[in-house]
Amino acid sequence: MNETVDPQTLTRVEPSSAKPSPRRFRLGRIVFWLVVLAAAAALGYRWMYPAPAPAPADAARAGGAQPQSVRAVAAETGDMPININALGAVTPFATVTVKTQIAGRLMSVGFQEGQLVKSGDFLAQIDPRPYQATLAQDQASLAKDTALRDQAQADFARYDTLSKQDSISRQQVEDQKYLAAQYAAAMQSDQAQIDAAKLNIEYTRIVSPIDGRVGLRLVDPGNYMQPSDSIGLVVITQLDPISVVFSTPEDNLQRIARRLKGGGKLPVAVYDRANVRKIADGELTTYDNEIDTTTGTFKLRATFANPDNALFPNQFVNARLLVDTQKGVTLVPNAAVQLGANGAFVYVVKDDQTVASRNVTTGPTDASRTVVETGLAAGEKVVIDGVDRLRDGAKVRVTAPDANANAPAGAPAQDGGSGQHRRRQQGDATNAPAPSPSAAPSSAPSPSPSAAK
Repeated sequence: MNETVDPQTLTRVEPSSAKPSPRRFRLGRIVFWLVVLAAAAALGYRWMYPAPAPAPADAARAGGAQPQSVRAVAAETGDMPININALGAVTPFATVTVKTQIAGRLMSVGFQEGQLVKSGDFLAQIDPRPYQATLAQDQASLAKDTALRDQAQADFARYDTLSKQDSISRQQVEDQKYLAAQYAAAMQSDQAQIDAAKLNIEYTRIVSPIDGRVGLRLVDPGNYMQPSDSIGLVVITQLDPISVVFSTPEDNLQRIARRLKGGGKLPVAVYDRANVRKIADGELTTYDNEIDTTTGTFKLRATFANPDNALFPNQFVNARLLVDTQKGVTLVPNAAVQLGANGAFVYVVKDDQTVASRNVTTGPTDASRTVVETGLAAGEKVVIDGVDRLRDGAKVRVTAPDANANAPAGAPAQDGGSGQHRRRQQGDATNAPAPSPSAAPSSAPSPSPSAAK
């Protein structure tokens, strides 16, 4: 069967090009060289920076748990002082504002500002001349009245003789008797005036009423002074002995009162404002007769010998009152006591070099030690450093403790040399520089928990 093909329906088929375009060829070469350079850079980086060693935790999982490095000390038996700390102020037993007791012009001053004086030492002189003139007048009046009394007594004796002879009336004798008595009374008044004038003259010489330190002069010579002046001549404060007044909560009242009533002496030490340097040691003298209802505290006074004037009036100090001392109690460093959901606990190092947490009951504490009332016996080792990653049954490696770990409060630090040298000898990893990742071998002992943090 023949078919007819329409020439118009025929389409021309072009042969495909067998050669790629130059642009696509250049793009392929660029991509190839980029891949080669990236691979070379990766190989170079791996050669220069090798992969770090596995972390201690990973190494522990891979080769077994490594013991934790901790510091531990043995619980001790000792005495714990029970102190009450309070902020106080140095208060003199006597502070006197020296004023004149008579009116007059201040002629001279006999002290230097800041001078230490004794009772009776000369301080100032008031013009005594007006009072000396008054004394002379009173003495003259006394002499006059004395003569009149003598005359009246002589007349009375004569009148009495004449009365017995019925020469004069009895009334005249009685009148003469009473006249002599009036002159005698006038003499007593004159003598009182003389004593007052002498006292005023004595007051013109102003002396120190107490032992103490003279303050700044408040009045200069030449000024007219009188007793009604609001400002005095100078202020004198007693420095030795001196007292410190401080307050404590009312909960301590019964214990303090019981000790004082029983005749006990309660030592008091005072420290400077920074509570670092001890200034003096004294003794509790008394306490106030009422409680301050606004603060719930009461005041106490302690007495101190102050020969070197180390305590100065109105100086703020920190007072430490020793109320009692617990003897023969179990003591551990404060760092050993931890707080958990069930209260205080410690980590005890057992003989197999593992640790176990143990709940304890704590008592009084000071700056470095804590009393353990129950739950721990003297001689048992407790962890004082590296407890943050410990668990019950964890293996530990105990390093030498610090020399001051069990030092009592207030004891001087025991430092046998450079602190860094001592830490290197003890293997203290807390302040050691951290090793670089590439230098940490997998077999190295794990650092202390404090360093790991």
